[in-house]
Amino acid sequence: MIKELIHDPIFLAMESEVATEADCDVAADLLETLQAHNETCVGMAANMIGVRKRIIAFYDESVKKPTYTVMFNPEIIKTSDAYETEESCLSLLGGPRKTKRYKTVKVKYQTPQLQTRIKNFTGFTAQIIQHEVDHCNGILI
Repeated sequence: MIKELIHDPIFLAMESEVATEADCDVAADLLETLQAHNETCVGMAANMIGVRKRIIAFYDESVKKPTYTVMFNPEIIKTSDAYETEESCLSLLGGPRKTKRYKTVKVKYQTPQLQTRIKNFTGFTAQIIQHEVDHCNGILI
């Protein structure tokens, strides 16, 4: 179900809780909401739809056929090649904000079936993941 986006900076600044298999409905709603905003958004975290769980969904260009990916409990465990950039966010009013990102990130996460994976991401996909993991950690750009 497409959910309304949250704009409350106090709520968004709260750290999210560990996601479990019971949160699959949240993941489905998150993905559907992201796809409904695909013209202006490439990634979302569950807190953006009002659920403080560590779930992100994003447009994944790192695979042969780009698609949407959902991660439970993502954790960035390694970074390299820092750079400065500007990002916008559907949950935050105002224009783009400056932020520090990394060209490559290694992410430990779980699938919606709670299978643990570790994968390297680069480029724009890495940037999206960093932005959404920040959301899970209560960090606003």
